[in-house]
Amino acid sequence: MRCPHLPDGFDFTDPDLLQSRVPHPEFAQLRQTAPVWWCTQPTGISGFQDEGYWAVTRHADVKYVSTHPELFSSNTNTAVIRFNESISREQIDVQKLIMLNMDPPEHTRVRQIVQRGFTPRAIRSLEATLRARARSIVDAALSEANKNNGVFDFVTNIAVELPLQAIAELIGVPQEDRTKIFDWSNKMAAYDDPEYAITEEIGAEAAMELVSYAMNLAAARKECPAKDIVSTLVAAEGEGNLLSDEFGFFVILLAVAGNETTRNAISHGMHAFLTHPDQWELYKRERPATAAEEIVRWATPVVAFQRTATQDTELGGQKIKEGDRVGIFYSSANNDPEVFEDPERFDITRDPNPHLGFGGGGPHFCLGKSLAVLEINLIFNAVADVLPDLRLAGDPRRLRSAWLNGIKGLQVTRS
Repeated sequence: MRCPHLPDGFDFTDPDLLQSRVPHPEFAQLRQTAPVWWCTQPTGISGFQDEGYWAVTRHADVKYVSTHPELFSSNTNTAVIRFNESISREQIDVQKLIMLNMDPPEHTRVRQIVQRGFTPRAIRSLEATLRARARSIVDAALSEANKNNGVFDFVTNIAVELPLQAIAELIGVPQEDRTKIFDWSNKMAAYDDPEYAITEEIGAEAAMELVSYAMNLAAARKECPAKDIVSTLVAAEGEGNLLSDEFGFFVILLAVAGNETTRNAISHGMHAFLTHPDQWELYKRERPATAAEEIVRWATPVVAFQRTATQDTELGGQKIKEGDRVGIFYSSANNDPEVFEDPERFDITRDPNPHLGFGGGGPHFCLGKSLAVLEINLIFNAVADVLPDLRLAGDPRRLRSAWLNGIKGLQVTRS
């Protein structure tokens, strides 16, 4: 069924659209009139030889797709809803080695190994170090501001740093190598943005460089285990381990899913605070434990992932054919008024907050949720302590992407 209010050719994965805005009004129309809507695309424009995908926009339907991997596969066409049209099928298929793009039972095997590094105890063990790093990052941003009449870029000086340092800390990457991780992850995720002049080939090369770096790290830990997650995942005896190449592809997942998403949540969170000054004053005064979850709901750094139907089925009153791609739009689900009271309101005391910013449940629910929440809490606590008087000094510069709600730059100033 076509939604009569959307113009012909409208596509929720159009990178030009997402560079300008998240299409919340159009999502609202679909939730009301066609919650499972066929979006026609020119063949090959997304890297797939088909004619489009089903856009799933209601919270309940996104959860249903997420929790039924036997009906909706992450592996068939990967979870990335749109590549660019120059990508080859071979380049798409190699990404099936990343856990995000696996289905049970292989996904179950890999996740059971990987989750050893994300136990509550493992995350708690990082807290003191990451708290000190958060304070150091914000202190450095203050110094930068003082050199530039109070103005600095929040993304570059603050939002980028803690997720990178957390990943480096987690997997034992020397801190001096963190800029390499940043550069490689940017090249993998930013191929739609002409500012970066990144092609699919450059992105693939960056991915292979990161895999090679991680495999060398894994080989070193197998030879000489240390007290870090790498040793836990590749060198533990008798518990089932990741092979070196599996560890390499896991680090790709960390670099994009763990770095890009948390960075963008922090960037959007600061923008939300500075455009909702009452919430910033409340945060500085009370530091509510609910703030991080609302920041993630509000930001929804991943606009959408996709699944592929493994058989003919039905969803939201629509008949889905085997092989059809299905886009699950978290940005829409997180603004569903059937679930959230006044979803357009940024409310850091919102509770309960059953947002899908960490996924819709099921096997692919975000493994690093607790780490991401910790990072968000630590960085905003540090900002509130050191830079409580920030103001916006310009509009955010948005990333051109088909599936990431990204901010490249956010100029701020001290009052």
